[in-house]
Amino acid sequence: MKRKEVWPVMLAGLFFFCVLAALMVVRPAREALGLQRGIETVRWLFLGTLLLTLLVNPLFGVLVSRFRRRVFVSITYLFFAAGLLVFYALLVFTPTAVGQTSGMVFYVWFSVFNLFATMLFWAFMVDSFTPDQSERLFGAVAVGGTLGALFGPWLAGALVPHVGTAALLPVASGFLVAAVVAAHVLGALVKPRADRVFGTDPSSPQPTDPHMQGGRVINEVYPDPLEERLIGGKAWDGFKTTVQSPYLLGIAGYVLLVAIMATLLYFTRLQMVSALVDDTDGRTVIFARIDFITQATTLVLQALITGHIMRRLGVAVALVLLPVTVALGFVGLAVTGTLTALIVLEAAFRAVQRGIMRPARETLFTVVPRAQRYKSKAFIDTFVYRGGDAVGAQTEGLLGRLGMGLAGLAAFALPLAVLWAMLGVWLGWMQRKRKGESHDDAT
Repeated sequence: MKRKEVWPVMLAGLFFFCVLAALMVVRPAREALGLQRGIETVRWLFLGTLLLTLLVNPLFGVLVSRFRRRVFVSITYLFFAAGLLVFYALLVFTPTAVGQTSGMVFYVWFSVFNLFATMLFWAFMVDSFTPDQSERLFGAVAVGGTLGALFGPWLAGALVPHVGTAALLPVASGFLVAAVVAAHVLGALVKPRADRVFGTDPSSPQPTDPHMQGGRVINEVYPDPLEERLIGGKAWDGFKTTVQSPYLLGIAGYVLLVAIMATLLYFTRLQMVSALVDDTDGRTVIFARIDFITQATTLVLQALITGHIMRRLGVAVALVLLPVTVALGFVGLAVTGTLTALIVLEAAFRAVQRGIMRPARETLFTVVPRAQRYKSKAFIDTFVYRGGDAVGAQTEGLLGRLGMGLAGLAAFALPLAVLWAMLGVWLGWMQRKRKGESHDDAT
């Protein structure tokens, strides 16, 4: 890390700390409330989340098109902070009106909030750091988020026995307000990267910015960090550019497989925990403990390994590690079939996902035009991901109804893991190729 990069990385880490602390302090409550009407209901809630995500995407596209980045970042986070306070007011002041239906509404709302919050943070990062910086620094930036994700479930586990589940919501709202402050300071310190067009991707817009010439990359930044230009465009540009670009479609396919695998693990965990505990607060505490173990493992990987892997072995290796972890983990889970084995698998999966794969996947977006860093990324990280959730949820339910159990899950997951790994290799190669083209143009 260069001396001039220290403050931006620290601010980015603080920003991510606040975002993930807000998410993780509430997520155990989301899991517990979602189980009020049983696991089968949760599967259908995933479809409701998918629909709501589709409806929200064009609204986010409008924000990105019409406002500067610090404005639409603030609007988004403050909107979710206000939503948390509304749900808190319902839980505290109208407890008789809060039941299973309200729990389902909160589950869907939080699921949308969860993806948009993390997506927007990483979009801000890839808009602020160059491809070379992303490979060196994103692992360090992610450490701040992991510390927040460690602090969140620890705080939830400590608060719930004394103040109850509802009190977690205003705490999370406060973290989101702090995230907005950190984003503003970082945005004032770090100049936005100039819009870029890489290679001859037919989905890339024709260059109209004076910083771009002939559809090639010009490595310049805006002269005034406070003068952030409007991205412009239309609400559905994220969908259109994604389906027109093989590279973005490849990222979408990779994200889809991540979501399917994560959902298979998620429902396996729900079933095991629901069999152990039948009250909301008790389940909240167990979910918080599992999250804490997972985040501790993630922290070790991010602090000691991630930067070395991406810098020395490349983005492709970082992307392939998660499919390999999943393949080995599902085989082990099918053999043992215990909650301990599931916790080990989920800890390994989440640690590699957040500690290694996620920074590498975000690096893929550093070699696309600026509008795609927000709009296409939003479409992929929210709607495509939730589509994978819905597919995984229904698949897990179907395998369960067929009586296939953990062995059936492993048989389904292994072929997908092979395809997933191959896609990771291709994306890593494409990212390096596009990065090389940008360096050629810059020189």
